[in-house]
Amino acid sequence: MGLGDGPLIVQSDKTVLLEIGHAQAQEARTALAPFAELERAPEHVHTYRITPLALWNARAAGHDAEQVVHVLETYSRFPVPQPLLVDVAETMERYGRLILANHPAHGLVLESTDRAVLAEIRRHKKIRPMLGEEIDEDTLIVHPSERGRLKQELVKVGWPAEDLAGYVDGEAHPITLSTEQENWQLRDYQEMAADSFWAGGSGVVVLPCGAGKTMVGAASMAKSQTTTLILVTNTVAGRQWKDELVRRTSLTEDEIGEYSGEKKEIRPVTIATYQVVTRKTKGEFRALELFDSRDWGLIIYDEVHLLPAPVFRMTSDLQSRRRLGLTATLVREDGREDDVFSLIGPKRYDAPWKDIEAQGWIAPADCTEVRVQLTESERMVYATAEQNEKYRLAACSPAKNRIVRRILDQHPDEPTLVIGAYIDQLEELGDELDAPVIDGRTTTHRREELYAAFRSGELRVLIVSKVANFSIDLPGASVAVQVSGTFGSRQEEAQRLGRILRPKPDGGPAYFYSVVARDTLDADYAAHRQRFLAEQGYGYRIIDSVDL
Repeated sequence: MGLGDGPLIVQSDKTVLLEIGHAQAQEARTALAPFAELERAPEHVHTYRITPLALWNARAAGHDAEQVVHVLETYSRFPVPQPLLVDVAETMERYGRLILANHPAHGLVLESTDRAVLAEIRRHKKIRPMLGEEIDEDTLIVHPSERGRLKQELVKVGWPAEDLAGYVDGEAHPITLSTEQENWQLRDYQEMAADSFWAGGSGVVVLPCGAGKTMVGAASMAKSQTTTLILVTNTVAGRQWKDELVRRTSLTEDEIGEYSGEKKEIRPVTIATYQVVTRKTKGEFRALELFDSRDWGLIIYDEVHLLPAPVFRMTSDLQSRRRLGLTATLVREDGREDDVFSLIGPKRYDAPWKDIEAQGWIAPADCTEVRVQLTESERMVYATAEQNEKYRLAACSPAKNRIVRRILDQHPDEPTLVIGAYIDQLEELGDELDAPVIDGRTTTHRREELYAAFRSGELRVLIVSKVANFSIDLPGASVAVQVSGTFGSRQEEAQRLGRILRPKPDGGPAYFYSVVARDTLDADYAAHRQRFLAEQGYGYRIIDSVDL
């Protein structure tokens, strides 16, 4: 392809503009995804940024600077600024100039292929106390307990270390994948993801919701054949993990323990919730006993983009264990992606949603934003409200209830989830639509009952709060209507769309509606949330509520 007709414009400030209407836009987006992050996604031109962390993740996943430069030059409409290409190459080369390794005589050491880098970091006031004596000009001793914290600090100063220091084996425990209960096999991408993780020893696998991340976990456990600690977002998710493992591996119910608010079982495979792990008693994290209770060979972090900050601190002490992070998106709303990179590990495998959709493993999605107009009196209340109240007022506009009913009427036979963030709004919708509401106060038992009724088709409409954002398996759901969210959270949008992406028996699409109040913060936040889906190649149609 000659210059002058590509879909990208690469700018010297490391932003890349992608023209959506271009015939090669989809191809260029897929090629960009490993090393650039989407920043803005209005209708016609999307803006990506090439960040050091994205480049290092690409490098760890096996891409080199030559491939990145090739992508930019292939799809760019104009010549790519030379300084940017040099910068990309130099940034990628920073990864791995420092190596953490295991020395036969001295244990954990930091080695460098570049003495000047070693000299630079030795002078750094936060890093200096973590380093021990010099073995030779290229090698320093590191105290084993500093392995995680050292990696965190090195990323911050722009010299990410490659951790080749290896892992303890942990306590052996036989685990194999099993087809005894049902006939199934690992999908190609699940197998590739588990292989890539195992080859790297620790790191993150990024797969769409509904693409079977649990099976990547199971396949990794079968490679490891050791005791495993699995950390999950909530008890319901933990029980789904347990059911899957019992169905698809040689593990029995008795070999899998639940460590939650309700039970404290420690077994060869133990599933614990983040909440219970971060609970404190007398100022101490109680769950440290959980990490020390067995010689774990593998730790799996489900939904790693939601990892609470205290778990990072605990993880920095677990660097000698193999660690697998599973997520649909590496985006964290708290900006701690660099901690995921340094403490869980770099991205080892990433499958674009559209690729998995093309293979038929997730349903195609039709995304629509429906804009409603506030009434005159609502607009006046909104205009004069305190800043911190504005979003709630716009998000909970009663005008939305009529629209939700209208959307449900358009999909009379399809299992539908109505999702929101504000309990009073959801209760109002529950009364109006005569549908049950699940929120944080709903007991685990009642939740499981309602989910079962929804799966069996007995319930067609279920109204859910944020509790259903994560790890809830409702394969039948094919329509989701979002009425309010956690401000501009991209990861939440990914999770909510993910709830309806299981392939449909008739091969039909999933429908995702976002009902948004025009000319308010609600519309601004919606645009921010949609960036994630745009990055995966989903287009949003925007329609007026009167055209519904």
